[in-house]
Amino acid sequence: MTFLFGVYVAGCLILLVAGIVEQRGHHRRLRSMPQRIVVNGIRGKSSITRLCAGAMRGGGMRVVAKTTGTAARFILPDGTEEPVHRKFGIANVVEQIGIVRRAASWKPDALVIECMAVLPDLQEINEKKLVRSTICVICNVREDHLDEMGPTLDDVARSLSRSMPAGGTCVTAERERLHILQEEADRRGCRLVAVDPESVRDDEMERFRWITFKENVAIALAVAQLSGIGRGEAMAGMVAANPDPGTVTVENYATHRGRVAFGNVFAANDPESTLMNIDLLRRRGLISQPLTMVVNCRPDRVERNGQMGELSGRVRPERIVLIGEQTHTARGRVPRELADRVVDLGGALEVDALLDAVVIGPDGVGSVVAVGNIHGQGEVLLSRMAALPRPQLRVRVA
Repeated sequence: MTFLFGVYVAGCLILLVAGIVEQRGHHRRLRSMPQRIVVNGIRGKSSITRLCAGAMRGGGMRVVAKTTGTAARFILPDGTEEPVHRKFGIANVVEQIGIVRRAASWKPDALVIECMAVLPDLQEINEKKLVRSTICVICNVREDHLDEMGPTLDDVARSLSRSMPAGGTCVTAERERLHILQEEADRRGCRLVAVDPESVRDDEMERFRWITFKENVAIALAVAQLSGIGRGEAMAGMVAANPDPGTVTVENYATHRGRVAFGNVFAANDPESTLMNIDLLRRRGLISQPLTMVVNCRPDRVERNGQMGELSGRVRPERIVLIGEQTHTARGRVPRELADRVVDLGGALEVDALLDAVVIGPDGVGSVVAVGNIHGQGEVLLSRMAALPRPQLRVRVA
């Protein structure tokens, strides 16, 4: 027994020493990168990560970046990128240690990294132990992950604030809960920089090969300015950057009933972001009336299903098509005056039935926006639609 206890104690000591050595090495690697920017928030993190990295490259800085969204990517100093491979395909905040090790090997001036954590405690660990940011971005506060960070949006704002660096700087485009972010920043001795989206000119937005939001560009410009980079250089770097694979897209398909402009808005996920994307597509003329709204429902996202059903009252489509599982959870939240516009195609998706439900205008053209969560029948829908003829080039939307 004494021998076994000695082996146990020795093993614990070895693990303790190894942990201390690894922690010191990790902190040394962090210090080797003068600028460390963490991008947090609810929507648009991956796009903002890419824009910030592009803006800093435009200013001549050597930058590496890592996104986490739809398809995690490690972005090299020349702007090329590689997939982030994960064991068993499962994301874990511990992977940030390996990312920092790899990033430091490039000897960059800056690391731009998207926050992986959702739980408030993990967000604080990500900041204090894993990244130790010099600049934090909290892009927005929206209705998502309420089970982990809520239940209210005020709670979400405070949870996101746990990624603020003590004595550092935080950049945000949030307006409605700016006062909460300011309170949290003051508690940490953190400087809060609130950007104005309208400071970004329309002609600057038109330079992008894809469509993105002024909020995202304004944040990246502020981060670049804090890094000593001029507006012109930053804009040039952002325009040259690649969009995220998870960006919203619009495809034009030829169907047996006419041409359909199909807007994949699955990546937006929460109601406010979804509506912002739909409004943007409308303003740019990428979709138009008559509009069909397809809501993909998931059995494990009952509240989200209901939110999307309720959102139809703000979108006001000519037809509301429900697909996926437990579609009644969305149907029950559709406004009463729109109830007769609902077509329920729950269960295994029949694309022909869906295309028959799409409203086509007298000019032979109709528009579709697919919303909700992509998983399940949403993935089936995208796969089946991709098999249709595409008479026009795809337009990407961030």
